[in-house]
Amino acid sequence: MRALIFLLSLLFVSPTLAQSYPERNIRMIVPYPAGGSTDILARTILQPLSEALGKPVIIDNKSGAGGILGTTEAARATPDGYTIVFGNLGPNALNASLYKKLAYDPIRDFVPISKVVDVPFLLVTAPSTGISSVSDLIERGKKDPIALTYASVGLGSASHVTAELFRRQAGIEMRHIPYRGGAPATNDTLAGQVSVYFITPLEGISQVQSGSLKSLGISTASPSPLFPGMPTIDKTLPGFQVVVWFGILAPAGTPPAIVAKLNDAITRAVAAPAVQETLKQLGVEPKSSTPEAFAATIRADVDKWAKLVNEADIKLD
Repeated sequence: MRALIFLLSLLFVSPTLAQSYPERNIRMIVPYPAGGSTDILARTILQPLSEALGKPVIIDNKSGAGGILGTTEAARATPDGYTIVFGNLGPNALNASLYKKLAYDPIRDFVPISKVVDVPFLLVTAPSTGISSVSDLIERGKKDPIALTYASVGLGSASHVTAELFRRQAGIEMRHIPYRGGAPATNDTLAGQVSVYFITPLEGISQVQSGSLKSLGISTASPSPLFPGMPTIDKTLPGFQVVVWFGILAPAGTPPAIVAKLNDAITRAVAAPAVQETLKQLGVEPKSSTPEAFAATIRADVDKWAKLVNEADIKLD
C-alpha cells in the first residue's frame, strides 16, 4: 500500500520537480580514477551538460574494486536527480554474472538515462608476430593449440571476456595472460610477448595509426567510418560483435520527469560539435539514446555475458 501511495505521488510531484530541477549542483560519480578512460569520456561532456542543465555537474571520482565501490555508492544515493553515475558495460552489466555477492543489482537498482558513447575493440598484434589477419590468427590457433596467447587488463574485464568470446566462436585455444591495467598489456603486446590483445581506441589509437600495432579487425558489426579500410572481425567470424558502451544512470526511483530532463540535457551535450569532434578523435562513436533503448541494451548485455561467463566458469568472488 505504501509503495502504491509513493507511485501515485510521483504522478503529481514529478512535473513540479521537473520545472524547478535542478536547483543546485549535480554530482556525477565516476567509479574510476581521474585521468583514466572513463574519466576522460565523462569530462568530455561535462561543460555542455552543465550548460544544458543550467547548473554545474561536478565529477566525483570514487574508484575501487573495478568500478564496484563508486557504482554501489550511486545505487544507494537519494533518487532525486542530484546524484548520477557515469557507468559502462563492466559495472553495469558484466558484473552481474561475475560476482555472486554484488552489493547492487545492475538492473533493479538503477534507471538508465542515456548512453553517451559506444567504444569498439580493435584486435591488435605486433608486426613481429607475423599474424596478418583474423583468418591467419584462427588458422594458426587450429594448427598449434598452444602457440597463441592473449592479453587482457585483468580477469573478468571486458577485454578478457571479449577475447574468450572470440576464442570460443573461432574454435581455437589461446592462453589468457591477465595484466594489471592497460599499460602493461599494451607494452607486452608491442614487444610481441603476447600474440594478440583486444584494445580500445582510447588506449591504442596512436599505436595503430603509427603502425607499431597492427589491427586485424574491429569488433563492430559494420565497418567504422572512424577507421576506414579496417575490416570487421564479423567478416571472418560471422556474428562476432562487441561494443563497450558508456552512459549515465541514476538511482532507481528517480522521478520520470527528472530522468526525462536529464536525458534531454545529455542528448544536447553529446550532439555539441566540440564533443562530437573530441570523441571521434579518440576513436569512439558519440551515441546518445532514449532511457528505454539504453535499458534494453543493458538487459541484452547482462544476458549475453552471463551465458559466456557461466560457460567459461569465470568468477571473481
